[in-house]
Amino acid sequence: MSPTHTPRIAVVGSLNMDLVLQVQHAPGPGETVLADALHLVPGGKGGNQAVACARQGAQVALFGRVGDDGYGHTLRAGLDADGIDHSGVQTDTDTTTGVAAITVEATGQNRIVVVPGANGRFVLDAAALGAALQGAGGLVLQFETPLPQVLAAAEMAHAAGCPVVLNPSPIQPLPEALWPRVHTLVVNEVEAAALAGQNVTTPADAAQAAQALRAKGPAQVVVTLGAAGAVAADAAGNRYHPGLVVKAVDTTAAGDTFLGALAVALARGEPLDAAVREGIRASALCVTQPGAQPSIPTRAAVAHSPQPPAWSPL
Repeated sequence: MSPTHTPRIAVVGSLNMDLVLQVQHAPGPGETVLADALHLVPGGKGGNQAVACARQGAQVALFGRVGDDGYGHTLRAGLDADGIDHSGVQTDTDTTTGVAAITVEATGQNRIVVVPGANGRFVLDAAALGAALQGAGGLVLQFETPLPQVLAAAEMAHAAGCPVVLNPSPIQPLPEALWPRVHTLVVNEVEAAALAGQNVTTPADAAQAAQALRAKGPAQVVVTLGAAGAVAADAAGNRYHPGLVVKAVDTTAAGDTFLGALAVALARGEPLDAAVREGIRASALCVTQPGAQPSIPTRAAVAHSPQPPAWSPL
């Protein structure tokens, strides 16, 4: 595929309204702190990843579930603004839209508590997803919707010959049937450590964990290391991609931004290393702005951003 090709990507995942509290430091046990500000921002890993893919130039179809309430209506309006097809987003009249309470410290570090709401009642529409998968360049999945529905979506994508990009977050054990259905596994160092059963603190640790995860079925694994960059692993070996030095304001949605940029690059036919570099550039821009979806950069912004340092083999 050419760099100008517009790939189609399907996303199955969560939609939340983020209640973002800006604080100097997060409260400890029994402590009360005053917030500097409160912002209501569209979020949820599924919504964030869909927006990240759309802003990198993909044609996106999102499948999820919201409540029949003000938050749900606002989230749909945001998806419209990014040109995302949300006909696959169901409306649940018996529960509320998911909500995430997020404290963001002055350092940019965040802490997140999610109330799943309608996300926890998502049921896959097989016919609608099947239509979206035909000719799609990728199916993006994460774990903020019920695991049986994630597994069913992965099975459908596999049958349709559509590559699955999985971010297993929030972390939980993967069903054995899911591993071989995943083409690209994207995990941070905490998730990599939990799934591989070993400590991951250095790029060399990440490479070892990535190959252990590859042995379970995925063709390629990417371990993100925050500001330190990422490690890519496939049949050709391991490569360390250093990060970009930026002043972080808010790390919310950085991982989703990385994944979206990587997924679109892969769907365009770019090699894994080029896709990882796109993810690093996009996420570096993301953390310099507050909020989840408002901070996700466009393809044009990424194209004018600095290139990461050269990668090195591990």
